[in-house]
Amino acid sequence: MSAANTFEPLRTAPTGDAVADAFAMPPSPKGEPAGERGGWRRRGPAAAAPPDGGTGTPRTERHRPPAGRPERTTTPQRRLGSIPAPLLCVAAMVTCQLGIASSKSLFGVLGVGGATFLRLAVAAVVLLAVTRPRLRGRSRRDLVSAVLLGLASAGMTLLFAGATDRLPMGTASTIEFLGPLAVAIALSRRASHLLWALLAAGGVVLLTLLGEGSGGAALDPVGLGYAFGAAACYAGYILFTDKVGAVFKGFEGLAVSFTVAALAVAPFGAAPAWHGLSAAPSPALLLLAVGGVALLFPVVPYALEMTALRRMPQQVFSVLVSLDPAVSALVGLVVLGQLLGGVQLAGIGCVVAASVGATLTARR
Repeated sequence: MSAANTFEPLRTAPTGDAVADAFAMPPSPKGEPAGERGGWRRRGPAAAAPPDGGTGTPRTERHRPPAGRPERTTTPQRRLGSIPAPLLCVAAMVTCQLGIASSKSLFGVLGVGGATFLRLAVAAVVLLAVTRPRLRGRSRRDLVSAVLLGLASAGMTLLFAGATDRLPMGTASTIEFLGPLAVAIALSRRASHLLWALLAAGGVVLLTLLGEGSGGAALDPVGLGYAFGAAACYAGYILFTDKVGAVFKGFEGLAVSFTVAALAVAPFGAAPAWHGLSAAPSPALLLLAVGGVALLFPVVPYALEMTALRRMPQQVFSVLVSLDPAVSALVGLVVLGQLLGGVQLAGIGCVVAASVGATLTARR
């Protein structure tokens, strides 16, 4: 995670819709991506952000209403502003995992590839409509970075969907979480963080070699392969997001990358999606269900996390994100009835502890 927190609390009341405000954020400074699971930052020297966010206008001035016009806030906006930022972050994680759990119900109708393709396509359409990215004037390097981010997103999303189709959510999410954890430890340049890497590795051993699936059966090896592949794509996603987040405004780069991701998954999911829609009794209702899942993950979590990031220290946010595998296991239990054994819970605990430890010792 970045040593610097550039999302200082605003001294004025929020203006405009909080969700639209989150999507309209300026581009992050170099080394500060806005990742799919919540703004995982590269570790590195603290970079002091100018008080004006690089625009030449103080933040308080940019959020001040025009002269002679009173600032207006709606009741939902005031309520959102009164919610503590950590609760927004937790709500984003829960919403994300609910979206993942809800996706499983679509696999039987659309297939893993079809459901993933439609979800990415809907998310891309929503992000394009909200951000309206401008590609004119972009350098080839910027566009290539966005394309690579889209390819990493496609691999991560499709492989993780395949993993959750064959493995308990908590197990799949924990293994996938090794991607950003590995990036964070690798970029920390601290020998002491090798201990956290060993602890995470021990957790993976408990999950994969000693853990069991539903009914006491061994974990599906294909599902494990998908999960580790998703972790590798997640690591690439983190690195490419670092580049895209530095040159694109807000979520413009993410909108472009999701469009690329939907196109990349199309060869694997377009045909199953078309077959599932044409065979469904009500294709419109099925598309509506897909749209709802896409809003649960990734659209709504983005807005909640970015709102939280503007009002809380980055290190606190990092610790909260480290709880994602545990939240995934809890949602899997409550929504899908996936009961994990003691060994699996211990493995998840090791990975969570390694992530929290690496975060808390990052500045020491």
